Amino acid sequence: MSGAGEGEAVDISTVDNYQGLQIAPNPDGTITRLAKLPESPPTSDPKLSTPVLSKDIPINESKNTWVRIYLPRHALDHSSSSKLPLVVFYHGGGFILCSAASTIFHDYCVSFATDVPVIIASVEYRLAPEYRLPAAYEDATEALHWIKTTPDDWLRDHADLSNTFLMGISAGGNIAYHAALHADVDRLHPLKIHGLILQQPFFSGTQRSGSELRLANNPKFPLSWSDLMWDLSLPIGASRDHEYCNPTVGDGCKKLDRMAVGWRVLVTGWDGDPLIDRQIEVAKMLEENGVDVVCHFAEGGYHGVDIMEASKAKALFVVVKNFIFCQSAS
Repeated sequence: MSGAGEGEAVDISTVDNYQGLQIAPNPDGTITRLAKLPESPPTSDPKLSTPVLSKDIPINESKNTWVRIYLPRHALDHSSSSKLPLVVFYHGGGFILCSAASTIFHDYCVSFATDVPVIIASVEYRLAPEYRLPAAYEDATEALHWIKTTPDDWLRDHADLSNTFLMGISAGGNIAYHAALHADVDRLHPLKIHGLILQQPFFSGTQRSGSELRLANNPKFPLSWSDLMWDLSLPIGASRDHEYCNPTVGDGCKKLDRMAVGWRVLVTGWDGDPLIDRQIEVAKMLEENGVDVVCHFAEGGYHGVDIMEASKAKALFVVVKNFIFCQSAS
């Protein structure tokens, strides 16, 4: 695969790209997901020795959306009047792959809930291209309204809904961003969003960034895979300068007022990720619009490294813990 020049289109239709993502296109516009990604069941029995309990609860059965809740065991073992912050988590997968049950994200949430510690509500949203954007955004915001009204005892008794953060990895970071923009926050009470945690968020555009050019042939996440994911996820006929993909163009900046009033946003990235310049660009746009932004861009990683390498995840959890509890104390 050759590198892409500035503004040059990358061929996303080749068999190699579909094979690389382990998907096959179907005539009706859907895809067949060829790889069965490992999944993990929830562990809700308090008699088991796991440090974090988990359980699945339906949100909207007609859409097959649900949430997996993670509860650190110590929240049950110790009677305390203080509740834990709530993190609403959106998994990655380029909008087209993976699940809240995927082992890679399940294990990540278990470690995250243990180390920080927080209660996590990991949302199962509909995937593209069967359900193109904004379907995932709609599911993300519906989950917030479900959380505020659910009688679930774990959330009711142990989660501080007034101290909620939206978080996502890659495409999940994009979903967290757009869920925050589109949620009717005045109708979410007692759930109150205090901030966003955008972990290597998935953004792009038609004009190639410096890191996209430099890392077009990156073996972990080549640019052609990114382009194919966007082609399968955006509304039919939309370019990568649609606001879902590129929030720095069009009317995207006009919706940032709510973030500038009391929210903080953590944006993380790695120098080996083709998306890093986009992430820096979005962070700068937020700052220029009055949002309190905390950036954590590091060297020696690649796209998805935080969920692939435990040492990188541990280091990130320290950053996230400081962000959440600094925010909670402010």
